[in-house]
Amino acid sequence: MGAGVTPKASGGGSRRRRRVRGGSAAMSEINITPFVDVMLVLLIIFMVAAPLMTVGVPVELPKTQASALPTDDEEPLTVTITAEGQVMIQNSETDQAELVTKLQAIAAERSSDRIYLRADGANNWNRVAEIMGLLNAGGFSNIGLVTDIATSGSNG
Repeated sequence: MGAGVTPKASGGGSRRRRRVRGGSAAMSEINITPFVDVMLVLLIIFMVAAPLMTVGVPVELPKTQASALPTDDEEPLTVTITAEGQVMIQNSETDQAELVTKLQAIAAERSSDRIYLRADGANNWNRVAEIMGLLNAGGFSNIGLVTDIATSGSNG
């Protein structure tokens, strides 16, 4: 009735497990799955965030049938004229008297003379032409006017 120990068959000693000093064997391969997972998550984050990094001044752009301009390697420099007539370089408001000075400083640091002008449709043409003249005086001769794409039924 007692519990007993069953004797091993002969040759059982050859099946012994080998133990490495320290308790477990070192891993000899690199597990890159977590690295790939992190990289894919970062890629998705940057793909979603990149379009949001454009100029965020809300203006109602005129609608035209014009095609898009080719892009440069540099970040596009944008000047915006809001419906209230405020002039903004990128996202910072700029006084019209200081516009040429600031643009000359920016032009000295950039390799491209391209600048984009976004003007709210509520502005009159005189105001837009005046700012275009200041952009030219600031050292930017390649001025692109930013518009929205018109739908097929609208006249602008």
